[in-house]
Amino acid sequence: MTKTALICGSIAFDKIMQYHGRFADTLLADQLHRVNVSFLVPTLRTEYGGCSVNIAYNLKLLGGAPLVMGTIGQDGGDYLERMTKQGIETRAIRTIADAYTAQCFVTADQDNNQINAFHPGAMQYSHENNVADCGALRVAIISPDGREGMLKHAADCAEQEIPFMFDPGQQLPMFSGEELIRFIDQASYLASNDYEFEMVMDRTGLSQADIAARLDALVITRGGEGSDIYAGGEHYRIPAVKAENIVDPTGCGDAYRAGLLYGITEGFDWPTTGRIASLLGAIKIASQGGQNHTFTPAQIEQQFEAAFGYKFR
Repeated sequence: MTKTALICGSIAFDKIMQYHGRFADTLLADQLHRVNVSFLVPTLRTEYGGCSVNIAYNLKLLGGAPLVMGTIGQDGGDYLERMTKQGIETRAIRTIADAYTAQCFVTADQDNNQINAFHPGAMQYSHENNVADCGALRVAIISPDGREGMLKHAADCAEQEIPFMFDPGQQLPMFSGEELIRFIDQASYLASNDYEFEMVMDRTGLSQADIAARLDALVITRGGEGSDIYAGGEHYRIPAVKAENIVDPTGCGDAYRAGLLYGITEGFDWPTTGRIASLLGAIKIASQGGQNHTFTPAQIEQQFEAAFGYKFR
């Protein structure tokens, strides 16, 4: 059986700027109705990002077989080349010639407050991709992407009888309760953080037990408190792994989801799958950006045994 995992989601550049002052010293509370400000940002860096590639990057490092499905703009040639050099399969990525790749512009001040602007660009055309064109798949994930693309790819997976993980992330507010229920009923797995899951329950009117009963597995992450997996009528409490250093949480959730997909494709049980995911999140948080950390499968096996006291193979 194929172990290919289809990773549907955003492909983006993150433009990260550092302002050495405080926004509060410039933004006057009684003048917010007519803001006209400029911040000097001495440092600027570009990070390769987007949920789909962050997930695929980690899954590839684990030894998995990710296939990225997404849309990239006229400025995405270097990104495609980078993925190819990393061994990530890109044949399901469509280039939109008259659009730019999705980009997030982040300005942070010295207190780590942020002012962000997001340009969706090519991501708005993700619905032009078809799951049926991708060949044999073991599993898929519908991660944050263009709204129409997420709806279409979930329906595509259901029609093709491909088990998939629904990961609404920051796009969750775009969907009505009825649409979220449809996603849940089509999906095999749902992954969200605790805040997002509260929103899912509020919008759908379903309880945690109701949602878990409709899925093969419900995964709720809780940051430093670990995560919970509800599957087959069982509740598995997954401990957090202590990070060597806390540098940047960007992409930690994506790394965690890569661990879940790896466990699914390898046929591991849920306690082991969740622990692999937890370990990846701890490794990622020690590096800046979503794709600058590195590890080998052998290193993961060693670190897993050190953290949990048993071998997963």
